[in-house]
Amino acid sequence: MLKVTLPWKTWPRISPHAAPGAPPGTIAPDPTAPAPVVHVLAFDSENLIEQTVEDLGAIRDLREKWSRVWVNVDGLGDADTIQTIGDIFGLHSLALEDVANTNQRSKLEEYLGHVFVIARMPHLDEEAFRTEQLSLFFGEDFVLTFQQRVGDCFEPVRKRLRGKPRERFLASDYLAYALLDAIIDSYFPALEAFTERLDTLEKKIAERPTADVIGEIFDTKHSLLGLRRAIWPMRDALNSLIRDPQPLISDTTRTYLRDCYDHAVRIIDLVETYRELSAGLMEFYQSSVSHRMNEIMKVLTIMATIFIPLTFIAGIYGMNFSAERSPWNMPELNWYWGYPFALLAMALVALGMVLYFRRKGWVG
Repeated sequence: MLKVTLPWKTWPRISPHAAPGAPPGTIAPDPTAPAPVVHVLAFDSENLIEQTVEDLGAIRDLREKWSRVWVNVDGLGDADTIQTIGDIFGLHSLALEDVANTNQRSKLEEYLGHVFVIARMPHLDEEAFRTEQLSLFFGEDFVLTFQQRVGDCFEPVRKRLRGKPRERFLASDYLAYALLDAIIDSYFPALEAFTERLDTLEKKIAERPTADVIGEIFDTKHSLLGLRRAIWPMRDALNSLIRDPQPLISDTTRTYLRDCYDHAVRIIDLVETYRELSAGLMEFYQSSVSHRMNEIMKVLTIMATIFIPLTFIAGIYGMNFSAERSPWNMPELNWYWGYPFALLAMALVALGMVLYFRRKGWVG
């Protein structure tokens, strides 16, 4: 019986949510989520500071002192921290609820004085593809990001901020664009990994298809489905940022967002292509297995066909009719060369059949 191990642990799980009937805006973080670590990057055109903040009141002071601040929160395990930061920046309670509820799809929400974007940040490890929710807020003088855990794809943006010139980043919408662009670009290494995985699976199927390949194909198809679910609504959110009038987004930033949108469309096209390839691999596997089975049956059939006349000859010589009773009762049993003659006849019949099959193209 064919046994296939499916990657059940890669299927999405519904994260904890507020209890049924709870008032809107209730922040209900996952109790297993790590404790928040708040990192602030404050800057102007000339100077920049970075620091990890333990007293959240310092964020308010930094916001008053510096032209722009970027606050990044790693870990969503404390509702009070999320609520306090929301109060400092005047964030809507419904948006804060979505921050803690990490099973959101990518989307865009506009509120008075700030824009709220949810994006899915990709991670590809040896087991499977997964995504992490990133909640991004930006207003006139701030950018705020919430991540589920430590580790992101924003280090290139931080390096650009640490260098000069940084005048572009004084526009909060441009910094928000740079972060979204880093997320979109982080999908391309994942796609390259899928390319290598599909090539490896194709070689395995071509060389020696085994039952384990089926599990790997299902794993790949499921991961591609997760990638599609992550990037497809992200494209719609970017399109809304470009199309809908929003005073916090300048025309210059919209130009850059269009480039980011094009990257998202390209990723979607590649994902759809890879999904078709993975479906084709399953058909290739079935065809390969069927072809190997046909080859085996072909060899067995040829062997059985060759032995049919040999069995007939041996059966004739196995009949125990006495030649003493009648001259017609197997007189060859009394031949001096009767046994070598029988073996030679069998060999010639077998060789003749093999040559005939080869001439027909059935073997060789």
